[in-house]
Amino acid sequence: MKCLCIDDEPLALNKICEYVRRVPFLELVGEACDVYEAMSILASQKIDVLFTDINMPDLNGMEFVRSLEHCPIVIFTTAYSEYAIEGFKVDALDYLLKPFSFADFCKAANKAYKQYKLQEDSKNRGKDEREPYFYVKADGRMVRIDYENILYFEGQSEYVRIVLESGKPVVTLLTMKILETHLPADTFKRVHRSFIVNVSKIVQVANNRITMSEDTIIPVGDQYKDSFNTFIQQYFLSK
Repeated sequence: MKCLCIDDEPLALNKICEYVRRVPFLELVGEACDVYEAMSILASQKIDVLFTDINMPDLNGMEFVRSLEHCPIVIFTTAYSEYAIEGFKVDALDYLLKPFSFADFCKAANKAYKQYKLQEDSKNRGKDEREPYFYVKADGRMVRIDYENILYFEGQSEYVRIVLESGKPVVTLLTMKILETHLPADTFKRVHRSFIVNVSKIVQVANNRITMSEDTIIPVGDQYKDSFNTFIQQYFLSK
């Protein structure tokens, strides 16, 4: 688990970082002496567990945790016991009262690891349980669409045209925005205001134009070029 430690006291920060380094399943990826430095680290690093002091100048650890939109697992470290109840109100996993021993730290770390595993297992179950198809309404019928049969989606005002590898295209009352939130992101990529493609069906890419099966050409829109190229690069093999 990737960890970030925050404390405005250098000795206390060094100790908590030392404890993190001693636990095999923890990885120290950042340390900060104030929440502003911590914000910068959180913006650039994926953090699974946050060890943070509470009583710090300007913005304390409690206020900092409340301000986070996507909060990692939180373990508060402080010398003030009166913060304990308030700490659990912000869904902190644990609360270490200074000075705490390595044994106390390990107990909290093990709790964090169990919580982390539960979260990861839940995410994986969600992926595994995704059905390989969905239904749309077209011509007064409920039509089943298999993901593996889709070539691309074309937005047409309030409708979407679903072009299939086998069978006639299906036109349904739907928006591209709804499609983007529903489709598996590792298989479907929006490349234009009007097009979402099944990346497993791409034959070639040249000059910001995508060739699909059946020699269909899909343009890559200017606002989607960077994200599409970044996506493609992860599958690119070179010498």
